[in-house]
Amino acid sequence: MGRKKQKEPVVEDVESEPEEDEEDDEEEEEEMELLQVDVGDMIKVKQILDETVAATVLEQIDEDYRFDNFKLILMTVACIFAMIAQFAPLPFPESRLIIGGCCAIYFALSGILQLITTFVDQDCILLTKPLPKEGKKNDNDGGINEDTGKKIFRKNPKDIKSKDLFAYGIRVRSQFPRFSEWYTVILEFEKKENTPRVTQKWSIGQFFDKEGMFDEIGLQLEVEKLYRRLEDADYDKSAADKKKD
Repeated sequence: MGRKKQKEPVVEDVESEPEEDEEDDEEEEEEMELLQVDVGDMIKVKQILDETVAATVLEQIDEDYRFDNFKLILMTVACIFAMIAQFAPLPFPESRLIIGGCCAIYFALSGILQLITTFVDQDCILLTKPLPKEGKKNDNDGGINEDTGKKIFRKNPKDIKSKDLFAYGIRVRSQFPRFSEWYTVILEFEKKENTPRVTQKWSIGQFFDKEGMFDEIGLQLEVEKLYRRLEDADYDKSAADKKKD
């Protein structure tokens, strides 16, 4: 009996040390995750918010790169004509038609790209593909969120009420007016007429403190809730529906 009593405190001391070390490691990881931003820089604040929103949505569904690739090709062609006008080994008087034509094409393609950004993209920050019938497969990292360290939760496709999610991609929009504290995220279906949508507005004070420390995980959780509303077909009420109520 005496030997057993001597072993018990030794085991307790050994077990308590790893627990304290694990708590210290978790505190260090949490401190490293915090990002500090100058909240007076509205462009930088919106950029960080948009990146977090896009990354959270992409945990659930794949991005559609086709339209972005089209814009990259358009700008690449414009740059090629600009390089020809600048570096073509031709004497000037004879090459003025070529230079003029290249400059005209460059400005035309640049203008088209600007029109796309102004009237097509507008406040869009992300386009996705339709959700596959079997759902999104886990990534190479095993479906682990790098920020929280937790496994990413995805609904079984059979439990998703919104059938439009399997037929249309998602258009993710964000709005952050100048001199405003309100940040708005809108999820709607791309290329669907009279598309239903889910909208949520937050004060940036919910995710930034006075020193500009950013609560990235808090925003991720809020965006995930918004995405669940889209899955559950819990759409915003239209003006006609509000009048009926």
